[in-house]
Amino acid sequence: MRVDLAASYGEERLPRYTSYPTAPHFSPAIGADRYARWLAELPAGASASLYLHVPFCREMCWYCGCHTQIVRRDELVAAYQRTLRSEVGLVAEIIGRRIKVEHIHFGGGTPTIMAPDAFAELMSAMRQAFFVLPSAEIAVEIDPRTLTADMVEAMRLSGVNRASLGVQSFDPVVQRAINRVQSYEQTASVVDMLRRAGIAGINFDLIYGLPHQTVASCLDTVRHALALAPDRFSVFGYAHVPAFKKHQRMINEGVLPDGIARHDQACAIANALKEAGYVQVGLDHFARPDDAMAKACEERTLRRNFQGYTTDKGEVLLGFGASAIGHLPQGYVQNEVQIGAYSEAISAGRLASAKGYELTDDDRLRADIIERIMCEFSADLGAICARHGAMPEAMLKSAPRLAPLISDGVVRLDGARLAVANDSRFLVRSVAAAFDAHLDSAKQLHSRAV
Repeated sequence: MRVDLAASYGEERLPRYTSYPTAPHFSPAIGADRYARWLAELPAGASASLYLHVPFCREMCWYCGCHTQIVRRDELVAAYQRTLRSEVGLVAEIIGRRIKVEHIHFGGGTPTIMAPDAFAELMSAMRQAFFVLPSAEIAVEIDPRTLTADMVEAMRLSGVNRASLGVQSFDPVVQRAINRVQSYEQTASVVDMLRRAGIAGINFDLIYGLPHQTVASCLDTVRHALALAPDRFSVFGYAHVPAFKKHQRMINEGVLPDGIARHDQACAIANALKEAGYVQVGLDHFARPDDAMAKACEERTLRRNFQGYTTDKGEVLLGFGASAIGHLPQGYVQNEVQIGAYSEAISAGRLASAKGYELTDDDRLRADIIERIMCEFSADLGAICARHGAMPEAMLKSAPRLAPLISDGVVRLDGARLAVANDSRFLVRSVAAAFDAHLDSAKQLHSRAV
């Protein structure tokens, strides 16, 4: 990996491309009426994935970039759960049939802040509203500091088969600087509880670029994490955007690693995980060779959505909860971000969609190219353009940001076949951005490229 390129491109702010176009381009012109029409138009054979957002935590982690808020009163969480159940029923009623579901993901916030019986009731409501396939992956994001044995049992009985644990760093100095003190022993205990309950799929989230973080502390975190043998790792660079996430102002910018240090940390983590036998999947995921995600990467069927890299092949993602985003063949929709506005809409029997984006043919073409670059570090522009009735020459001409990447050796172009150089894969977001026709107007909202 080339340090000179990290210095040249690393400070640029770019999307993570979990969608295209990205959320800053959503418009209030796409609201509840349009979403209802799109739901009613879903083809008879369509299958869906479900995302449920639970925007509550017991305390705020200062690095957090999610839509969440601190809650002390359990009755507020219970009321929100009832609203989620109502929204599930409302969406199912508009679709008009029990659409097949292949993936369910609970995100947050802290989804396991719900009472165990409330979580079970919500899962039961989803199974009544949708045909959840026996093979469906049901994943829950977990804060190991607050998970209880009763919740683990509720998850087991509800069919949860994958858990994503926030770890970030085991370095106590870093933990204090981000207001997330979480011991190795706490994490190990939760992993043991989950496995004893038969929840075998275990993901760990790690972050580099945090205050006081060093290569040595990153490697120590990896060493401890490997001792717990998760199936997958997600390794993200901290996105410091205090103008939009005000709690991030609690972090001292003077002790944040610079672009080169972030690059070194990312490389060190990646190398350590690969040396331990994990396969790198795309930009920032790692999986055991026999894991479904590693196999999807090898078979070139890997996809990318709002949860990052995924084995989910579906074209329909239904989002539930405040701020949740859905993706349908026609475009994207996002619910009201504020919990009050979201709950008010659902309580009145209305969809809570506040904004969205209707895809054009050009958007679909560019989304296809960007997804292949993000998933495979390459793209056959000829084949992709042919599927969309376009010419690769015209697409290349519309991507002037590609020229310096080619001259710097980041990208190789062989006719209409594009490939990111092996030593430049950490800049894959920069390559994807070359095909982003909407980029410049929202760059300030995104994280650094490295």
